[in-house]
Amino acid sequence: METGKFITVEGIEGVGKSSNVEHLAKAIEARGYAVLTTREPGGTPMAERIRDLLLHHGDEPMPDIAELLLMFAARSLHVNNVIAPALASGTWVVCDRFVDASRAYQGGGRGLPLEDIDQLASLVLGDLKPDVTILLDAPVEIGMSRADKRGAPDRIESERAAFFERVRACYLSLAASDPDRFVIVDATADINTVRDKIESIVAVIDSNKTD
Repeated sequence: METGKFITVEGIEGVGKSSNVEHLAKAIEARGYAVLTTREPGGTPMAERIRDLLLHHGDEPMPDIAELLLMFAARSLHVNNVIAPALASGTWVVCDRFVDASRAYQGGGRGLPLEDIDQLASLVLGDLKPDVTILLDAPVEIGMSRADKRGAPDRIESERAAFFERVRACYLSLAASDPDRFVIVDATADINTVRDKIESIVAVIDSNKTD
């Protein structure tokens, strides 16, 4: 059986990841493929409990390295119990954030060495990597303005604008260093333009798959 395609969607807060993941899944289904949507941190019952630890405000300070290790603990559960089995069954997987989020948030944002993050990625993921990563990009002030309308921010969303500027810069650097995997989509465009771009990305993936 042919393995499914693995597509990740990345970006800072407020770029519309959730709604565009949903549209991406519909575009894949329209081409006749089974698709699973999931998210990080989370994706399994235990990983969702780790998500709660990561995102909820608490009295105990969380060291940056603890945040990183919890992200990868959740990711190990997610990969082994959900993502890898789905791909092996031929299902396409669309994930709202993946390992590039650790590079951008804990690396770019927190300042942890990317080499250390890549070592953890190698340990946890092995040879697994996304076939395509869609980076929804928008200026930080626009993303934060949109995110503010969603309600009370979680622990990470509560960071200052300078943090998200570093995150965004890291995302753009990652995309520049791996142009064969990343596709940057202007998240400030109107919703129909963004959705048309997403559908065109799916069409290219499907075309490459059947060539």
